[in-house]
Amino acid sequence: MAKARKDDKGRALHQGESQRSDGRYQYAYTDPFHRRHFIYAYDLQSLREKEKKLIRNQLDGLDVYAAGKCNVNTAYDRYISGKIDLKDTTRSNYDYTYNRYIKEKFGWKKLIDVKFSDVLQFYIHLVDVEKLSLSTVDSVHCLLHPTFQLAVRDDIIRKNPTDGVMKELNKIASGGTGVRHALKPEEEDAFLGYVEEHPIYHHWWPIFVILFRTGMRIGECLGLIWDDIDGDNIHINRNLVYYPDSKTRKSVMRINTPKTDAGRRTIPMCMKVKKALKMEREEQLTTTGLNTSELCGVTGFIFQNRYGGIMSPQNVNRAIKRITDDYNAQELLAASRAGRDPVIVPKFSCHILRHTFATRLCEVESNMKVIQSVMGHKNIETTMDIYAEATDRGKLEALEKLSKKLDGLS
Repeated sequence: MAKARKDDKGRALHQGESQRSDGRYQYAYTDPFHRRHFIYAYDLQSLREKEKKLIRNQLDGLDVYAAGKCNVNTAYDRYISGKIDLKDTTRSNYDYTYNRYIKEKFGWKKLIDVKFSDVLQFYIHLVDVEKLSLSTVDSVHCLLHPTFQLAVRDDIIRKNPTDGVMKELNKIASGGTGVRHALKPEEEDAFLGYVEEHPIYHHWWPIFVILFRTGMRIGECLGLIWDDIDGDNIHINRNLVYYPDSKTRKSVMRINTPKTDAGRRTIPMCMKVKKALKMEREEQLTTTGLNTSELCGVTGFIFQNRYGGIMSPQNVNRAIKRITDDYNAQELLAASRAGRDPVIVPKFSCHILRHTFATRLCEVESNMKVIQSVMGHKNIETTMDIYAEATDRGKLEALEKLSKKLDGLS
């Protein structure tokens, strides 16, 4: 067995340690790319503190990251580890999206080698081959963009290759017109009118009216209890979330505080919303009774599923699909018989109801702070993006009307 080397004071030196002729201590190590490096100190204690820091950095992948040789997966792990304030549901959704769509496809690319065209081609692949919606690709983008942005701030790369990719993708996917998020007024009226008059679907009318006329997030709406209604206002105090548990991977339902401080707000009720709430309460009292379920210590939920339990966002999205499919089938037949163009309702989800309300609000209100307060947006930029989209469409419609009028005069 080889004898351990010792310093001039007789202390045993660890592997890689040595003492130079000038009395300084040095530690030799090989980096992940097989390059030899040395660190120095004037005393053994200081040297070993540097060794511990070096080992920690190696375990954290910092040396590989700093050299710009890591892959996207390593960079993402570094980004997400710094998001210590994420709610469990948000972290779970991030992990699911990254592992499902990025990790095994794009994640193994070397960070510094990724270019704008690589990201664009990856997003096009997700749309054309994986058949993902643009909103899902946008969720992927919302993870990749800050990952690369962190690398920019750390001086690992000079530019963020994801900048402007979603804008370019929207042009490609929609012929340069952008993605239409909100339902048109005639589509909204057709959907609500069909639900209200339908003998089977009419019990869904109250929740859809409330979503269309308040702009609440679906989790905020399903988390409402009767005590949140004071006659003229709806008070948003909680958010119902439904997400896969990070340990069991089974979907669980929980009650959280609003996503942001701005989410805790008061929304004035119009007469139609009051009517919808009254109808929902009377319907329950004459049939199943009010919801008696308890979740995270909260009781008195306004909405319930067909079994009398707490309704999940999936319940609402499935109902939207069934109703839309049935409406469109009947509308196509009715329009054909009447010799007119059909009013087709496009595929949409719960979140589109919120965006539709925001668009209608932007069409009649120009005060950004008012819109931001009603919507519960944390950042005014989100409000401004919706406002810009609404006003752009308004200008287009106005010009089309003017064109028709002028064409009629010529």
